[in-house]
Amino acid sequence: MSWMPSNDPILGDPQTCDALDLIIVPRTRDLGDGFAVRRALPHGKRQMVGPFIFFDHFGPVQFVAGKGMDVRPHPHIGLATVTYLFDGSIMHRDSEGNIQEIQPGAMNLMTAGRGIAHSERTPDVQRASGQQMLGLQSWIALPAGKEEIAPSFQHFGADVLPTVQDTGFKARIIAGSSFGAKSPVEMVSEWFYTEVALDEGMRVPLDADHEERAIYIVDGEIEIANEKYEGPKLLIFRPGDRITVKAVRPTRMMFLGGTALEGPRHVWWNFVSSSKERIEEAKADWKAGRFAHVPNEHEFIPLPE
Repeated sequence: MSWMPSNDPILGDPQTCDALDLIIVPRTRDLGDGFAVRRALPHGKRQMVGPFIFFDHFGPVQFVAGKGMDVRPHPHIGLATVTYLFDGSIMHRDSEGNIQEIQPGAMNLMTAGRGIAHSERTPDVQRASGQQMLGLQSWIALPAGKEEIAPSFQHFGADVLPTVQDTGFKARIIAGSSFGAKSPVEMVSEWFYTEVALDEGMRVPLDADHEERAIYIVDGEIEIANEKYEGPKLLIFRPGDRITVKAVRPTRMMFLGGTALEGPRHVWWNFVSSSKERIEEAKADWKAGRFAHVPNEHEFIPLPE
C-alpha cells in the first residue's frame, strides 16, 4: 500500500511485565468509505522490530456492491511488502508483470529492491457483489548490500504454508520458522511471521531464540505474567526472556520479528533506504516517469509535494 505521513501510534499500558520493552496502540486513520487503517510501526520510540519497519492493520470493513479498495500504482524501493488477509480478496499487479489475487491465509511477498511499482485493488467479482475485508500489510526493510537487488515476487496459498495445531491452538507459519515448522518463503535476511489463534484459557510460548520479537494482537485478549493486554496492540519484548502467552478469550495474533538490521533506515513516502541520496534519486525517478509501468494500469499516485 501507499504510505503517507501521519501521527505516531500511541503508547499503551505501562510495561509492568519485566520482559516487555514497549507497548504500542496503533493510531487509526479513516481513508474514506469507512476503510480504517491502524498503524503500529514505525513509531517515534521504535522504528523496527527485526526488519519489520511498517505494520498496518486494515479493516474490518464491509464494501457494498460496486465499491472496493483502489490503491493506484505507486513505487517502492529498499523493502519487501507482505500482504496477509483474514477476510476478503485483493488483486495485486506490479511492474514486473505479476498478477495475483490474494486470498485469506496466503503469503504475498513483493520484494522491491532497486525499484518496483504496483497496484492493489478489489477484484472485479468481489467488487460487483461486495465483500468484507480484514488484513495486515507489513514492510520488511532490506539489509545493507541487498537494498538494490532485482525486484521479485513470491506467492504461497494458504494450503501450501505449514500449519501447526493442537487442542485450542493453531498456527500458520507465514515466513521463517516457528513451532518446529518452516515456511517455504525465500528471504534475504532472518525474520519470522506467524499467525496464531488461541482458544480461551490456552497457552503458547513465544520463541526466545529470535533476537527481536513482538506480538500484534489483532483481536481478543491475552495474559502474560499475570498482566492482561487487549487488541489491537503491539507488544515488543526484550531479547532472551521466556514468554508464555495465555488467551483470556479467543484471540488472533501475529508473532513477528527477527535479526536486527545493521542500522536505522530513512523512510520517505513509499521509499526505504540506508541512504538519503538514494531516496532523493527514487523521488526524481518517479516524478520523471522512470519507474517501469504496471501493465493495464492508467492511473498512478503522484509524488507528494
